[in-house]
Amino acid sequence: MPRWDEKGILVLGHRGFMSRYPENSILAFQEAMKAGADGIELDVWLTKDGKAIVMHDESIDRTSNLSGKQKDMTIEEIKKADLGMGQRIPTLEEVFEALPKDALINIEIKDIDAAQEAVKVVHAFDAHDRVMISSFNVGALRKVRGYDKDVRLGLLIGDEGIVARIPKLKEELNLYSANVPMEAIPIIGFNKFKQALMWAKSLGLKIVLWTEIDDLYYQNDNLKRLIGIFDVIITDDVERMVNYLKSLGLR
Repeated sequence: MPRWDEKGILVLGHRGFMSRYPENSILAFQEAMKAGADGIELDVWLTKDGKAIVMHDESIDRTSNLSGKQKDMTIEEIKKADLGMGQRIPTLEEVFEALPKDALINIEIKDIDAAQEAVKVVHAFDAHDRVMISSFNVGALRKVRGYDKDVRLGLLIGDEGIVARIPKLKEELNLYSANVPMEAIPIIGFNKFKQALMWAKSLGLKIVLWTEIDDLYYQNDNLKRLIGIFDVIITDDVERMVNYLKSLGLR
């Protein structure tokens, strides 16, 4: 039964198994687990009538056959949208109901107004031991911490400016992890990237790697050269990553 603090590398499906299935759908989450993921990463917004739903963008335009901003729509309206492969936009509750009880779930708060409802769902499923809540928005993390003093919090790194604030934020929010984009490697170079990870790890933080371009994990053996410094990988293609880690004797 995987837990966040297990030794070894944990693999999370980015919006599920999004390289093959509709992103942020129940099917994508279930298939990620079948492919060997330890859990999944998803994004949360609040509907007009106060439901936490799973969607990456501010609107449903890109990923469904309908259009509109979910904050202006009721859950009934949102459920009419088709994600493809017979999938509907899920509520956060539905994700917890559909996944195995040992599946790790990284909830990214996209909408600060969804923070309280997301915490309520975590409490309802007694899921503290398998949840991490992350955000680029420090205000959202503060709100989550106000509602729950124990849940794991991950600070998503979106720009270099936040890096200097990490030590103070770690103390203020009792951060669990720094969630770092591989996209930084082409910008600052591999060596500086590695040094930054080692610095964050020296603060007592777990390191979560994410990317919008999975190939960055494999280019120039980037991931292999970082073994021992990171703890969690978020990947679009779970099967490829699991097989890669197996080839390195790490799964």
